[in-house]
Amino acid sequence: MATTPVEQSPLNQIIQPFIDLVHAPRALWAVNLLSFLEGFVYFGMVIYLHMYFNQYGGLSDPKAGLMVGFLTWGITISMLFFGGRADAWGLRRTFIVALCIMFAGRSLLALAPYLGLRGGGFLTPFALVGALAITLVMTGYGMCYPAGYAAIRKFTTPATAGMGYAMLYAVMNLGGWLPTFMTPVRTHYGIRGAFAFYSAVTLVSLAALMLLLDRRTERDALAAGLAAQEAPAAPAGAAAPSGGLVNWLRNHPLADPKFSFFIFCLIPVQTLFAYNWLLFAPYVSRAFAGTWVGTHFEAASSLNTLLVFVLCPVVAALTTKVKVYTMMILGTAVMASPTFILALGPTALGLLAYIVLMSVGEAMWQPRFLQYAAEIAPEGRTGAYMGVAQFPWFLTKMLVSFYAGTALATWCPAAGPGRTGTMWFIFGSVAMLTTVMLILARGWLGKDFKTRQA
Repeated sequence: MATTPVEQSPLNQIIQPFIDLVHAPRALWAVNLLSFLEGFVYFGMVIYLHMYFNQYGGLSDPKAGLMVGFLTWGITISMLFFGGRADAWGLRRTFIVALCIMFAGRSLLALAPYLGLRGGGFLTPFALVGALAITLVMTGYGMCYPAGYAAIRKFTTPATAGMGYAMLYAVMNLGGWLPTFMTPVRTHYGIRGAFAFYSAVTLVSLAALMLLLDRRTERDALAAGLAAQEAPAAPAGAAAPSGGLVNWLRNHPLADPKFSFFIFCLIPVQTLFAYNWLLFAPYVSRAFAGTWVGTHFEAASSLNTLLVFVLCPVVAALTTKVKVYTMMILGTAVMASPTFILALGPTALGLLAYIVLMSVGEAMWQPRFLQYAAEIAPEGRTGAYMGVAQFPWFLTKMLVSFYAGTALATWCPAAGPGRTGTMWFIFGSVAMLTTVMLILARGWLGKDFKTRQA
């Protein structure tokens, strides 16, 4: 195939990767369908989870926030332990086991309110059942998420790899927009009814995965992907370690100070992701109570995912030649700055502007970071490297879960108006620290920052 001219128009830059991706194997589309349905289920359940523990478990905002945090940061720590399952078990088996575990956990969440278990503490039967269900969900997701990115690396060719990573992230976000239409289910059957529906969708995901990604399809896709790729040279110090604990630590990705600084300095801006999951839906329903926005809080909570779906492939196509470090600075700045719009007070226009601008920033830097983490991994260790790269995200979600519920109860209580502007001003100031640190470290970190797709 002829090389695409350097002088191609921006429109061709957007269209050509999609044309290349059409020729990707059937197995790749099976993984994308799974990502789409999982985005629907995961984001949909997280939107309701704080309110679920408020309503059925009698937990206060701080305690409900910790339960949601247990799921979100638990998923990340689960990746540290189970992120390499795809390397050891194979992709198909990993996906099947993960979906079965997640179905069990989600079904338990749907059934718990019917058991009549009530109470407002962590040691009550309801809270313990909820914690068990969350543990199952986070264990399955900790296998499934890294396996998806491992599949992209193994199933794609050099022509489709870059767009493959962006598309996986994008279709997950498209699925995350579907909870917008769950308002009728929630109003008629309650949150427990919505959870039952999401459990059924998990079964659909399992059936589709087993149908589309059979053993022969997986084997053929792996063979085609390996044949099309050039064998990458392992980065210095990244080969499989041997010689005991000291050598293992010396060769660990976190032993590289630049890699460590890069992933840890993202913590401040990543708090905005955590707020979206831990308190954004309760914030919208309370701050806009009595309005269409407050009643249909699913629409506001899910709009970001639709925008990211639209923006990710476009931004990826237009910025293929922009270095990762530059995209990180610009993207984190664009993502963090609109938080100050919410600091002006709750208005529908301000809420819309915040969601749109934040989504643009997310589309600029998040897929490139995930691609970087996957591409630097030596052969056979993609899942494990993805898990390590997610460690600061684990710290972020754990930290935020300890104060998000208190912030919500203090500045946006269920019983009264509160001072939501103060809350968002503090959140925005913290998020901007990532951009500041990246700018200050550019001379040290940015001059030789490397990725195969930079």
